[in-house]
Amino acid sequence: MIDIPPSVLVLGGSGFVGRYLVARLAARGYRVTVLTRRRAAARHLILLPTVDVVEGDPYDPETLARLAVPADAAINLVGILNERGGATFQRAHVELPKLLVAACKAAGVKRLLHMSALGADAAGGTSRYQRSKGEGEAVVRASGLEYTIFRPSIVFGREDRFLNLFAKLSRMFPVLALGASEAKFQPIYVGDVAHCFAHALDDDATIGAEYNLCGPKVYTLRELVRYAGDTSGHPRPVIGLGPAAAKLQALALEILPGSLMTRDNLASMMRDNVCDASFPSVFQLETTALEAVAPSWLGPDALKPQYNVYREHSGR
Repeated sequence: MIDIPPSVLVLGGSGFVGRYLVARLAARGYRVTVLTRRRAAARHLILLPTVDVVEGDPYDPETLARLAVPADAAINLVGILNERGGATFQRAHVELPKLLVAACKAAGVKRLLHMSALGADAAGGTSRYQRSKGEGEAVVRASGLEYTIFRPSIVFGREDRFLNLFAKLSRMFPVLALGASEAKFQPIYVGDVAHCFAHALDDDATIGAEYNLCGPKVYTLRELVRYAGDTSGHPRPVIGLGPAAAKLQALALEILPGSLMTRDNLASMMRDNVCDASFPSVFQLETTALEAVAPSWLGPDALKPQYNVYREHSGR
């Protein structure tokens, strides 16, 4: 009798965290189906063994139902930081989990892993982002499925839009003016987040559990911005803005293309994004220090062979 490897349906698999998790699952022998709006956006996954990239609308119930039928588990990584181009927090963080839960139930898929965010709180979140993430968690909790919820702090890695953005701004401007400069974060490495998701699939002890995921060190936003500039070879003074000036800056940046910062982003930073407990021991992981890996992509001479990049993604 031939053993058939387990199959996993991943939403958001072509994104930042998804590329690391899908590669890790493929390396473990899972059959992975990644649903994406644009197959070209997932070209980095297409050549991975046991991975099938399907182009389709993740909000289409029929598409979700069809792809859920052969799956043993589903993973939802979909999330947005800004509302633009028709994308809303309510649709991405609440409606999509509802659709996925319905598809899982119809197909008999019992296991669901869900990406939320540190600070998610349906009632007391300081931003619409946090409140919508909290509402999405409530959908998963009420699903009756064997769920696990993850709440990471800011996730950093080679392709992130956080440290890389600050490094880019440091190259462009002689001085950086910063709202919420004293907001606290406890960034976690993307490979560590992928490890936790992959581990949870194989560990029934994580069923029904919710985990806050943070790295080993707390930083202020000012410290992170300064670190990105220093490491990229463009050290810059960082000027903290007061509340009124910070709101004006966020409004101006919200209007510009790319939405580098929005008023909702600023509101999210009114609450420190840190963990109040040690890293969950169930994952048997020593979390990666920012300073140990970030110079490999932020540094001015940061060139890395593609083979090593693949190894980094797959966890080998």
